[in-house]
Amino acid sequence: MVIPPELKVGVLMGGDSAEREVSLRSGEAVYKALKREGYEVKRIEISKEQSAQGTCPKGKYKSKAHTLTGTSRANAIKKGEIAEQIKESGINFAFIALHGGFGENGGMQALLEELNIPYSGSGVLASQRAMNKILSKNIFQQNDIPIPKYEVLRNGFFREDLELVIKRLEFPLVVKPTSEGSSIGVSIVRSVRRNVRSETSDKEELEKKIKSALGYSSEVIVEEYINGKEVTVGILAERALPPILLVPKNKFYNYAAKYEPGTTEYLVPAPLDKEISAKVQKTALNAYFALNCSVFARVDMMLNKKNQCFVLEVNTIPGFTETSLLPKAAKVEGIGFGELCSRIVELSLDKHLRITNFLRIYE
Repeated sequence: MVIPPELKVGVLMGGDSAEREVSLRSGEAVYKALKREGYEVKRIEISKEQSAQGTCPKGKYKSKAHTLTGTSRANAIKKGEIAEQIKESGINFAFIALHGGFGENGGMQALLEELNIPYSGSGVLASQRAMNKILSKNIFQQNDIPIPKYEVLRNGFFREDLELVIKRLEFPLVVKPTSEGSSIGVSIVRSVRRNVRSETSDKEELEKKIKSALGYSSEVIVEEYINGKEVTVGILAERALPPILLVPKNKFYNYAAKYEPGTTEYLVPAPLDKEISAKVQKTALNAYFALNCSVFARVDMMLNKKNQCFVLEVNTIPGFTETSLLPKAAKVEGIGFGELCSRIVELSLDKHLRITNFLRIYE
């Protein structure tokens, strides 16, 4: 890409969600990569202010290995000042490296559209759909995209529905907040009936995990655990990249497994039969298009013992360090991290131009 001399990129990072630390790492990696590629680029850190989205329990997920350099915490901005700060920064393109909360649920995307500033990745509607797991599951069902069997429980009413959930779903069960990523707040409930010495019932164990998940959102999804292989497919420019097979050492790909070195083995490309690999890629693209995503995303899935594919979720702003999953898949295709970041800028600008020209026709 020939970089337009007037292009000024701002990398948005931080935010108030439970994924703040991940965002800071992603943002710093993108900032450095775009700098190396020759872009005029600025860091814009969103402050950690409490909001309706909730925040991560104090210190719970802070990475000891990560120390953000070159970004003054004193310059971190409050959400109420975001629009003014972005305008004053002089940027005319935003690379969104915010994970979760306001940065990924369509809020930041809507704000940037109001400011008429092009931004990376999916638009407002797709971001809202992907971030809300209930909404995305409904859309997947409408489009015949396979997903695990699930039930929704709401804060204040879940105890009355527990018996129904236990009758309808088979253990093991996965409990997850409706609007968090990075496996934050997610837990697996295995049937305690197998252990005759256990003093805890299935219902009590499930209730405990649901209470924990409700600390992150007002609604919780309880879904059947798919026993099999966890795979993820990155998508770039409406094309599926090679699938990645995840092999966590603790058998559950949680927050620690994602971000602590040595806790997960990543096999890329995934050692799958050609036919299975193609099916996984096709399913990922179907989920991507069903939510109306654009430019790039990552689709997480499970393959059961019969190689049936189940979509877990679509990440419109996946982790973005050089060792994150989407960059790993791109690297197999010969796309380095710097080139990947640059292509996302280019593709996003092209998308913005197409939409702008379309709207002008109907003015």
